[in-house]
Amino acid sequence: MSLRIGIDLGGTKIEAVALDGSLEVARARVDTPRGDYAKTLAAIIELIAALEERIPLAGSPIPTVGLGIPGTISTATGLVKNANSTWLIGRPLQRDLEARLGRPIRIANDANCFAVSEAADGAASGAEVVFGVIAGTGVGGGIVVHGRLVTGADGIAGEWGHNPLPWPDAGDAAWPACYCGKHGCIETFLSGPGLTADHERATGVRMTPPEIVAAAGRGDAVADETLRRYERRMARALASVINVLDPDVIVLGGGMSNIERLYAHVSRLWGEFVFACGTSLPEVNTRLLRARHGATSGVRGAAWLWPGSP
Repeated sequence: MSLRIGIDLGGTKIEAVALDGSLEVARARVDTPRGDYAKTLAAIIELIAALEERIPLAGSPIPTVGLGIPGTISTATGLVKNANSTWLIGRPLQRDLEARLGRPIRIANDANCFAVSEAADGAASGAEVVFGVIAGTGVGGGIVVHGRLVTGADGIAGEWGHNPLPWPDAGDAAWPACYCGKHGCIETFLSGPGLTADHERATGVRMTPPEIVAAAGRGDAVADETLRRYERRMARALASVINVLDPDVIVLGGGMSNIERLYAHVSRLWGEFVFACGTSLPEVNTRLLRARHGATSGVRGAAWLWPGSP
């Protein structure tokens, strides 16, 4: 038995899984203690203990623990940076967890973990160049080329969510503030809270993304227009990725990936923005796919941060 633990530290939940190769043998989750670093540490440690009690080794420690976080670890300081779960920023998360667990752990950006999982045996299995997108509480991306994760010199490869929304149009007149200190980041438009805020700006009515989707499905023209704005913004944002990376597959994950209409509409719209000078009908071979492993992909990828991955 070759066991490894993966943990996905999200903005609303912390999920943990024990894998034996590709086979899941145990799972646990808790709500994220938002705003409280000490309680977040405790929750992660408790989840690991809970998994180790449920597997055949009956409480024996599993030496390989991987953690996906909504940010990254600075190579210069070892502290968390770029996290939309802002209570983690500037904290020695890896050192604190290793001291409490008494074993090494590996930490990567949650979107990187997601991309690794989907490129290994998910929707993008077999693709040479994969861009994995998490669009949920925040927006992030990960790049896998020939099966290898690309992290970059600063550990921020794939962080498309903190570039400005490209090719702005009249509907983008509101340039929302982002937690990162900038305005108009892709994340402020394409995250779940971003969609809610956009609908509220347009209508004065606050609705969650599932409520907006349901209303549009019932024929609500205002909700449908909100989703049309969202689709066009996602098409523009992903076209800029295609223009730089030209991936074979873009895989969508996170809560926003459950909006079924995105897969038909976004890939139809992005042709207007993908670079094709002198071509009347641009040919875009990149495929937009829903994550095969759904909400479990990030936590699976975290487990595979250790050698012996599938």
